[in-house]
Amino acid sequence: MLEALGVPFDRRGAVLRPRSAADHETVRGLYDNARGNGVEVALDEDGALHVPGEGMTDPVAFTLALAGAAVGHGARLALGAPVASPPAADLVVNAAGLGAGRVGRLFGDDSFDVHPRKGEFLVFDVAPPERILLPVPTARTKGVLVFPTLDGRTVAGPTAVDLDEEDWTVRPGARDEILGKAVAMHPALEGAEPSFAYAGLRPAGRDGANYVVRRSEVDERVVHAAAIRSTGLTAAVAIAERVVSLAGLDALPEAPLRRGAPWHRADGPWWRRTADRLAAA
Repeated sequence: MLEALGVPFDRRGAVLRPRSAADHETVRGLYDNARGNGVEVALDEDGALHVPGEGMTDPVAFTLALAGAAVGHGARLALGAPVASPPAADLVVNAAGLGAGRVGRLFGDDSFDVHPRKGEFLVFDVAPPERILLPVPTARTKGVLVFPTLDGRTVAGPTAVDLDEEDWTVRPGARDEILGKAVAMHPALEGAEPSFAYAGLRPAGRDGANYVVRRSEVDERVVHAAAIRSTGLTAAVAIAERVVSLAGLDALPEAPLRRGAPWHRADGPWWRRTADRLAAA
């Protein structure tokens, strides 16, 4: 699909190294789960988990390419049009991100809600690792990663800060929260100062209700695709297929994917669109 849409992808592979006895047990569970789901993985004798198929892309280019393809297949985009009341439609897919809870309530469905979980990242002008370096995740967060950018820089992050309101700023304390963990994974960052910082807001489900992909029990016209966090980019196509099935549309003929006309293009690496240059740069 990425090739068909003209979206870049660098299949670097990823590695996750346990650092404690408890980590080894967690990593073994990740390995078994990945194998059970058909994901190519390998486990070293020292307990390191290797994921050769993992890589980097440009998430903004991917999103814009999907929008362009949708328009090319007959969709109409209405940007800057707030949803203040339930639209008159036979089918409504609630994929409103941080606003998905509010959209659900417009239809009388208050069965879930979302809130912003801020993830802050630091960008370094330091030679990146050969592979994506993954931490051992916890029940709450995937932890701090170290990964290359397509333009040859190194990124470390994210944090996980639960918010009640949208706030895209990077906190002064984010550097200290990220850097120690990042250096432990990629020693080349020792003594380095970040050149840029940026933050993203994930729509986290309240009370752990994430990946709300189901029909509304209140209004049968509505299919929710809500509380989708960072992994939603990777899972987007699978989520779409599930939504099509829930909507009862999977029996319709499937048209070949066509790359649409460039819907919108922005110059420069995707992370620069929200990043701030730091005073130390």
